[in-house]
Amino acid sequence: MKLNGARILLECLKREGVDTIFGYPGGTVINLYDELFSFKEIRHILPRHEQAGVHAADGYARATGKVGVAIATSGPGATNTITGIATAYMDSIPMVIITGQVPTALIGNDAFQEADIIGITRPCTKHNFLVKDVRDLATIMKKAFYIARTGRPGPVVVDLPKDVQIAQTEFHYPESVEIRGYKPTVEGHPKQIEKAIASIMQAKKPVIYVGGGVILANAAAELVAVAKRLGIPVTTTLMGLGAYPENDPQSLGLLGMHGTYYANMAVSHCDMLIAIGARFDDRVTGKIASFAPHAKIVHVDVDPTSIKKNVRVDLPIVGDVRDVLQKMLKVADEIGPDAKACQAALAPWIAEIDEWKTKHPMTYKQSTSVIKPQYVIQRLRALSDPDAIVATDVGQHQMWTAQFFGFTAPRTLLSSGGLGTMGFGLPAAMGAQAGFPERQVMVVCGDGGFQMNMQELATIVQNRLNVKIVILNNNFLGMVRQWQELFFDKRYSSTCMELPIDFIKLAEAFGATGLQATKVDEVDEVIKKGFAIKGPVLMEFKVAREEKVLPMVPAGASLTEMVLAS
Repeated sequence: MKLNGARILLECLKREGVDTIFGYPGGTVINLYDELFSFKEIRHILPRHEQAGVHAADGYARATGKVGVAIATSGPGATNTITGIATAYMDSIPMVIITGQVPTALIGNDAFQEADIIGITRPCTKHNFLVKDVRDLATIMKKAFYIARTGRPGPVVVDLPKDVQIAQTEFHYPESVEIRGYKPTVEGHPKQIEKAIASIMQAKKPVIYVGGGVILANAAAELVAVAKRLGIPVTTTLMGLGAYPENDPQSLGLLGMHGTYYANMAVSHCDMLIAIGARFDDRVTGKIASFAPHAKIVHVDVDPTSIKKNVRVDLPIVGDVRDVLQKMLKVADEIGPDAKACQAALAPWIAEIDEWKTKHPMTYKQSTSVIKPQYVIQRLRALSDPDAIVATDVGQHQMWTAQFFGFTAPRTLLSSGGLGTMGFGLPAAMGAQAGFPERQVMVVCGDGGFQMNMQELATIVQNRLNVKIVILNNNFLGMVRQWQELFFDKRYSSTCMELPIDFIKLAEAFGATGLQATKVDEVDEVIKKGFAIKGPVLMEFKVAREEKVLPMVPAGASLTEMVLAS
């Protein structure tokens, strides 16, 4: 039976297991939405802005591990998706973004709402497709999902002209596709893995450094097994938080600019650094010339272009992180001493790290007169479900959440790491709640980032998404203010947001519940009440205005040059 292109697209999504999509209709996708009207197998959520729709699909993908799907119309609808696409690209999130396009005969003619989305997205997508013939559509969709989820995951754009949605052809969905020039290396090389384990066994001061690649590869259990087997302490990037439980004694917490004192000191003094699914970005390395100066570096990554990109690497291993970790564990069992012997051999190194932990724990100065943001984060952890999902926006609150929440499971922190996108948190939480309706989902925002996509309160209320919104309100663009205080002689240029917005009334205007804490002893009461209310709740905490995120490694300094909390 022949189907039109719009119906074929929906059938393809169904066969890829898609159950939820986030999209905004318009002229060039109106045929697709007409088919969607009677297509009940897929839930459609209408955001209030295309950028938020892509962030929501991104949050859905990060939380569930599935491919996120977003739809936008041509022209401004498509260009509004760019920030969301670039955010997903920087953090390697598997997504398929479908954009409408003017009819093929009008492409290049400056038609109404025409934009070259293929050209615009080329630098920030893993791949993109312009569908010119309805007979190619099913195969292109199969390729799009295959590319998005394999190798190093990433966003793929499918640009679909209006006439292709209307044209008809026989529908056949291929079981598999072959793409010339695209064959990700999945299996780690056995000899390289044997060399790595032999070298690790000789190390006196090893550290495992974990990035988001471990979470993307669903390899958290394998990571824990290897770390426990070899007795090696583990530090993570922001994107790697949750891959290794932070309540475990071997955890060093966050590394880098706002990392723990003991993680930064351990990496600066280690003789073996085992990097797994991490990119060595500048927020982690600080001054590259002095990063891990005494260490041999083993780097495991599915993307060969990430290896040796920023730092020297002594032993590269290309492959799926989960596959490599499984093989490392097997080799360790075959050639190494047992776990107790490994731990005993590293006892002096662990004692040195424990001394750093005792000397400079992750802490802050509590107050009885003003709410400290770190305290709010700690109480959120204490009063939330063990498997709660936390999305963040970008700024000081993001770092305080990373430092003080204590993540113990993968896919429970959703945050824009690579691009640092303000406005990401609220729609990302929306997507996570759509993926897990029964789990507790909250978003931690600053007052600045919340205002970038606060219109999505309407989407959350309309779709009965049980999202808890936490605003740490200091009336500042806090992270920029912190830099102005430390490095620009307190010249607070355009970072003060004094307008007294009534966030409680705002929440109520959208049909949500609003709660506020202005005193320390009100914090627990607001959190408990907010979590107990079924449905969306906005919880505003008036926090200390000039609180800083510490420790901090100044930009361009080495990891040992930290500014510490007093």
